[in-house]
Amino acid sequence: MAETLTRRALVKGLVLAFTLSIGGFMADANAQFNLEQLDPENALRLELKNGPVIIELLPEVAPQHVERIKTLTREGFYDGLKFHRVIEGFMAQTGDPTGTGSGGSQLPDLPAEFSAVPFEEGTLGMARTQDPNSANSQFFIVFERADWLDRQYSVFGRVVDGMEHVHAIKKGERARNGLVADPDTIVSMKVLADVQ
Repeated sequence: MAETLTRRALVKGLVLAFTLSIGGFMADANAQFNLEQLDPENALRLELKNGPVIIELLPEVAPQHVERIKTLTREGFYDGLKFHRVIEGFMAQTGDPTGTGSGGSQLPDLPAEFSAVPFEEGTLGMARTQDPNSANSQFFIVFERADWLDRQYSVFGRVVDGMEHVHAIKKGERARNGLVADPDTIVSMKVLADVQ
């Protein structure tokens, strides 16, 4: 019995050490997602002013969009960018270096990768114009179920830890389509495999 308890304590210690090494934080004990199952090459650590957010990328759903996000993340493109459009009960949008909602990266736009993955709380989708094939660098995180977006925007990831920090992002004025005065910013965004 004592030997079994000792083994359990050892396993718990190893799990804790692994969790700290990959993200610098420990997941909430009640978290439904097992962070140990994440592929660090296909996960992001998004640092917000209120704390870290861990995002699982979905290359099997939107391979080109995932590759674009990882490429720009590794270039430091997203660090310091504003959440320029944030609508209470809907979503927070970022990824525009101009902070206006009309900018993007120097890379070419991407073809749509629409899928059956639903827009639920914590889902990440690529922003675009009326042209389905115009996603570039801007993305959004939905605060709750948004079924009208299903199969209309490319889903490329989902928040698996730290959604409370996403909910805490400063909201904009609904009358101004979510435009935020003095918006919150991305402190940093990194591919989890690159986090030391």
